[in-house]
Amino acid sequence: MKTFAISTLGCKVNQYESQQIRELLERLGLRQADSRNKSDIVIVNTCCVTHTASAKSRQCVRKAQKLSPDALIVVCGCLPTGQIGELNGASENVHLIGHKDDLAPVLSQIVNGRASVVSICQRAQTAQSNIIRAENADEIKYKTGFTGLPKLPQLTRFKGQTRAFLKIQDGCDGCCSYCIIPKTRPHVHSKPPEAALQEARALVEAGHKEIVVTGIFLGAYGQSSVRRRNWDRRRNDRLADLLDKMAAIPNLLRIRVSSLGPTDVTPRLVDVFCSHPNIMPHLHLSLQSGSDAVLRRMCRRYTVSEFSRTVEAIKARLDRPAITTDIIAGFPGETDDDFQQTIALARETGFAKIHVFSFSPREGTAAARMQDTVDNRVMKERSRILRDLDTKLGGKFREQFVGETAVVLVENSNGRPYGRSERYFMVYLERTGLSCRKNELVRAKLIESKENGAVGRVVTQQRASEMMSNETRKGKISCNEIRRAAS
Repeated sequence: MKTFAISTLGCKVNQYESQQIRELLERLGLRQADSRNKSDIVIVNTCCVTHTASAKSRQCVRKAQKLSPDALIVVCGCLPTGQIGELNGASENVHLIGHKDDLAPVLSQIVNGRASVVSICQRAQTAQSNIIRAENADEIKYKTGFTGLPKLPQLTRFKGQTRAFLKIQDGCDGCCSYCIIPKTRPHVHSKPPEAALQEARALVEAGHKEIVVTGIFLGAYGQSSVRRRNWDRRRNDRLADLLDKMAAIPNLLRIRVSSLGPTDVTPRLVDVFCSHPNIMPHLHLSLQSGSDAVLRRMCRRYTVSEFSRTVEAIKARLDRPAITTDIIAGFPGETDDDFQQTIALARETGFAKIHVFSFSPREGTAAARMQDTVDNRVMKERSRILRDLDTKLGGKFREQFVGETAVVLVENSNGRPYGRSERYFMVYLERTGLSCRKNELVRAKLIESKENGAVGRVVTQQRASEMMSNETRKGKISCNEIRRAAS
């Protein structure tokens, strides 16, 4: 066994874990193949958060079988953990690993040839039977047969991307009625602060200028449960404390934080955002609905007024921050009035980006059993209205920056170069006499807002990055001051 390939579906956490798998296999002496049909082993890291995601995961497994008929195919991720039945009928060369902690020891033994592939993977498939759950109990525990054996390594680089994802938290034991994640990732745990900082330093040393801090429930960083009633003082500033230390890492020019709940944004967290210009003025706050009645049926842990107060607090402290969100259209019981409340809140907030999802009942969740379903045609129309609103609000948000300069991290320099600004929207760069290299920070004057981003003209390649790097270490200027200087 000499070569491997990895196919990844789903969220940033899955993408991070695929990079861990890559580093493990490379340390075991394997080489990443140029294509799957030249691989000895193919890893399919799956997602099952929606029926569509599950279908795409199964399709990816079938495609791997077709392209690599002689390869060993290992299926891991959320699908074999949460929905084993959806993979019934897989052929003999497809092996399921149902518990993430088994992944490293299984792959290590396969590569080293110390045991038969079938016996190892059959053992891994019993992960579902190794779940211990007392009747009617919320807590889920695992017992695994691979205690003390290899674990997935920390990353030293994020291959193939300019922006590196850094997972610092995993698991959710919440009860959102539509979500399957508490069944696929029930164990709530966090990376120790020093380990997270060590990994961030390694990623910077590898050349990454931006790190996206991610997790399943980031607001529960450092806690053993996502349920605030189990926390001291019901408030958690451990994420803020970690970001405060991470922002001081030399040459880490950008930190971005992935999804948060509105009640995860504490005054301390906002203080940290304002104290470090290398923490981007962009927060993704998952809304799902602008109706309190729908939020209660979703079992979300906030109200519309709490969401609005959080947005107000952020806007009061940060310079025109980008607030992005997720909204589900057509949740069971959503009335026309509920939907109009969502539209009104979206307009009031002025979201920079709305990720729109049509409700899809997920087997194994409470919402899948709800009776008051929304007609499919109504759901599609509401989704269309939300997508149109997203286009309008996103354009309005970008329009206010036309004529100003933005610092852009170039993600692609082939053809027309482009990259993301501080506030996350994409900037497509005009060709000038100045070169734009991938993974380079450039200052660009924004000259036009387009439907999917903005058009910018490069001003200079280095001054902004040097300023951000130096002044971040000195800690002498505010968020607003550095942005005025860049203009």
